[in-house]
Amino acid sequence: MDLRKIKKLIDLLEESNLAELEIKEGEEVVRLSRVPKGSVTVAAAPVAVAAPAVATAPAAAAAPAAAPAAAALPDGHVVKAPMVGTFYASASPGAAAFVKIGQQVKAGETLGIIEAMKMFNQIEADVGGTVQAILIENGQPVEFDQPMFVIA
Repeated sequence: MDLRKIKKLIDLLEESNLAELEIKEGEEVVRLSRVPKGSVTVAAAPVAVAAPAVATAPAAAAAPAAAPAAAALPDGHVVKAPMVGTFYASASPGAAAFVKIGQQVKAGETLGIIEAMKMFNQIEADVGGTVQAILIENGQPVEFDQPMFVIA
């Protein structure tokens, strides 16, 4: 795979909400993934080669740095993302959010939806209580194990 194709893939990753992208072309594999510092890591190597060549290119639009989660979270049970995807607070764009801060929820009640690979997965409360904090905004990408809600 030539360098121009890899640069186009980097541009595609920067313009999208994707966290990772892996392309296989013949025996060559290119895997792009975002790293926390806002740069993109490129690993390209033929399958038969043991040591892949790695190049790093700076991202044009650096993602804002995440705040220290442990210090900023209110007391209570933290509901974390079970997968990577896009978070939605309601079932459709015009609908009301599933939950709001201060709302009472029961275990098993839907808190939001994560879209992953065109599949919509409900995020349910695993404990009952009051929603103390909603830590992610509607339509934002979410990473695996990222804190999303605090229930006390």
